[in-house]
Amino acid sequence: MTDLTGKTALVTGSVQGIGLAIAESLAAAGARIAVHGLAGDLQVYEVCERLKKAGAPQAEFFGGDLRDPDRIDDMMQAVAAWGGADILVNNAGIQHTAPLADMPRDMWDAILNINLSAAFHTMQAALPGMAQRGYGRVVNIASVHGLVASRHKAPYCAAKFGLVGLSKVAALEYANAGTKQAGGVTVNCIAPGWTETAIIEPQVAARAAQFGGDRDKGVADLLKEKQPSQRTSDPSEIGALALWLCDPVAHNVTGTTIPVDGGWTAQ
Repeated sequence: MTDLTGKTALVTGSVQGIGLAIAESLAAAGARIAVHGLAGDLQVYEVCERLKKAGAPQAEFFGGDLRDPDRIDDMMQAVAAWGGADILVNNAGIQHTAPLADMPRDMWDAILNINLSAAFHTMQAALPGMAQRGYGRVVNIASVHGLVASRHKAPYCAAKFGLVGLSKVAALEYANAGTKQAGGVTVNCIAPGWTETAIIEPQVAARAAQFGGDRDKGVADLLKEKQPSQRTSDPSEIGALALWLCDPVAHNVTGTTIPVDGGWTAQ
């Protein structure tokens, strides 16, 4: 089993969904968790306690508006003072669907800032320290929309395609850092397909409306278009893959984008 005792993981957007599932997987392996996301004090407390029960020796909240590079710098400096991120998971993201001609300019800016630029800023801050320590893991949560496009998702696809490219560059620049024994420094993307998270709910609701509000029929109709397995993924499955990528045995897995999409991108 992967042992992350003594490691610190910063997981953005870790108060719910895929981010929380990844944080739980890392906590169960013994990592300290730097929690981040949009949440009130009660939810933050509950998430931190949940991660401690899962196995994290410490779990603390680090705030930071990912639209603002200065606030990201503040967050990364706070994490560095806490011990520094050995593992960085860029998971936070937002979505808005609309035809290209109708996409609001402010939504384009927000999606690019949160889904792409924020990852650049966190990686720029964290990777040098990882290289110095000889071990580091960056796991960027991309999407099938970082590999193939869909209508009405121009900024989301642009951001996720960009995240895949950014990750490849970082992987090359840090490929020879560290040793096999220490684990080296790797940068990879996970590309989920349809996964049971809040970000897909607007699309599910819109499709369910075509079936008189029947959610199950709406989900089935969404999946049959693109995901051949016709099964959604659970966030815990993404967490399990992220955990494996953090194991020292994965020292030569870098610059990759691993789809978890039921065959979507194999078509």
